[in-house]
Amino acid sequence: MSAHDDIETLITRMGEAIIGQREVVERLVIGLLANGNLLVEGLPGLAKTRAIKALAKNLECDFSRIQFTPDLLPSDVTGTEVYYQGESGSEFRFEPGPIFANIVLADEINRAPAKVQAALLEAMEERQVTVAGTTHPMEPLFMVMATQNPVEQEGTYPLPEAQMDRFLMHVNITYPPVEDEVLVIRLVRGEEAAHAGAGDAASDNPAPIPQQSVFDARREIVGIHVSDAMERYMADLVNATRFPEGYGDDLKRWIEIGASPRASLALDKCSRTHAWLKGRDYVDPQDVRAIAPDVFRHRLGLTYEAQGEGVSPDRVTTELMTQVAVT
Repeated sequence: MSAHDDIETLITRMGEAIIGQREVVERLVIGLLANGNLLVEGLPGLAKTRAIKALAKNLECDFSRIQFTPDLLPSDVTGTEVYYQGESGSEFRFEPGPIFANIVLADEINRAPAKVQAALLEAMEERQVTVAGTTHPMEPLFMVMATQNPVEQEGTYPLPEAQMDRFLMHVNITYPPVEDEVLVIRLVRGEEAAHAGAGDAASDNPAPIPQQSVFDARREIVGIHVSDAMERYMADLVNATRFPEGYGDDLKRWIEIGASPRASLALDKCSRTHAWLKGRDYVDPQDVRAIAPDVFRHRLGLTYEAQGEGVSPDRVTTELMTQVAVT
């Protein structure tokens, strides 16, 4: 099978475990193929953790889950030096923390204080962790998927802008349609029945998708053609967030802080990946527009006036795409 076939199989298997969230599944796979980190946000019970576990279950990888709490320490994430005493003498050895896995689920990341959140920064950006002056590299396949609850803010520590910007995309999970919710009920009921009646049901699970398929897909995605017009379109979208006064009165009133150059890089990576998933060898405007909300959602600083009017980053992004034309 080709890399594209393997990735389509991965998406299909995830879709069987996550009913009614096709777009979320696609965004998780885009993050994986684009070699980035994702922030997944949604109300409790909307299968944020289940979606990430479905990806890890169907991919040949090591999976680690870190439950962020107010009393978590940085060393609980990165690992620490442990003193060992033996017959031949004593020494300090590095005991890796849960961050040393291929896919890391940082559950409720905003429940831990800033110093713990910062422990993720080096791993997310530099793909390495430094403990006691020694640098420990991460695996070639490495991705952090962080979740947070958008409503309950008591006892939480909002992520600083610098860390938010390090997430490739900010993925929102919303309520499924009522028809899909019926299918969710049936799915979970079937899983309970299978678990109760078949002790060795795990042996029937298909073989996971090999990591090599991800690396092969990434090599193909690098070769996706991006025209000069598409490059300029992505740059114009980002530039419009920095100088909104040239793109209408509404954007001028709504945007206080524009997106960083990481937004341009994310648009390029995710657009090429989106085009590859759709079976094309070039990027067109629909690829950019499809992923633009996820790229801008956490990178735009809105004014108090916009917040008072209930204007969301998604509405701002929609207006951006209306005002900025492909040249």
